[in-house]
Amino acid sequence: MTNRSLVTTFILIGLPHAPALDIPLFTIFLVIYVLTVMGNLLILLVIMVDSHLHTPMYYFLTNLSFIDMWFSTVTVPKMLMTLGSPGDRMISFHSCMAQLYCFHFLGSTECFLYTVMSYDRYLAISHPLRYTSMMRGRTCALLATSTWLSGSLHSAVQTTLTFRLPYCGPSQIQHYFCDAPPILKLACADTSVNEIVIFVNIGVVASGCFLLIVLSYVSIVCSILKIRTSEGRHRAFQTCASHCIVVLCFFVPCVFIYLRPGSRDAVDGVVAVFYTVLTPLLNPVVYTLRNKEVKKALLKLKDKITQSQSK
Repeated sequence: MTNRSLVTTFILIGLPHAPALDIPLFTIFLVIYVLTVMGNLLILLVIMVDSHLHTPMYYFLTNLSFIDMWFSTVTVPKMLMTLGSPGDRMISFHSCMAQLYCFHFLGSTECFLYTVMSYDRYLAISHPLRYTSMMRGRTCALLATSTWLSGSLHSAVQTTLTFRLPYCGPSQIQHYFCDAPPILKLACADTSVNEIVIFVNIGVVASGCFLLIVLSYVSIVCSILKIRTSEGRHRAFQTCASHCIVVLCFFVPCVFIYLRPGSRDAVDGVVAVFYTVLTPLLNPVVYTLRNKEVKKALLKLKDKITQSQSK
């Protein structure tokens, strides 16, 4: 051990693809990233400006938009750098550590937030008369804060356990960002404890959150079916469908990567694109195109801007 030099820089291999696809992939991911940041910023702006959207559901949506904007920023810009300049694949040890921490911090916070959002929808639809008293501003702030603190603790444990190990080489990470499973393959020490922690701290927690979300929506569906008017049922289904689409795109790839036995670098990299690149884009798309309240707020904001420019 003492005769081997420790790794100070890692090399990100990136997504498996033919070199001829560098420019097309760079263009596609750049467009997606710009749309993701602009879309989530737009949702934040609309909810802040329109007082009709100052409700628990949209309070949690602002948290989700903020997370998605930065969740994408943690991984996509570095991936764009490796695609635009294949020689620029290096990342320092401490930068890799910071990226891993931020990735798991934002990712686990989003996981907990989806669970809270499903609970909010359950109360709104199953207990409409008590909803306002149960989901007051202080309660919403407490729930949101707990998701951020839980995410921070989760990530701190994961990052500490991953980078306490010695890394003597090779230094090529078979991924487009620093994640625990591909990094652990480079460790020159026993990683069994880390693998158990990954299984429990990521896989089981994500599966547990997903199970709670499923149970919430089973209760919600039962409550929706009891609504007498077809318009009421349609509105309730529409609100929940938006959340379900984003939840599935986030949780299914996570469970696939962190819970299945064995690991295939090429497959994991492609699957990871779904929740690191596509899901943050789905948030503004789904919540604007499928939500009448947000559409109305966008039109009102557009009218205000048009009127201010005409004066």
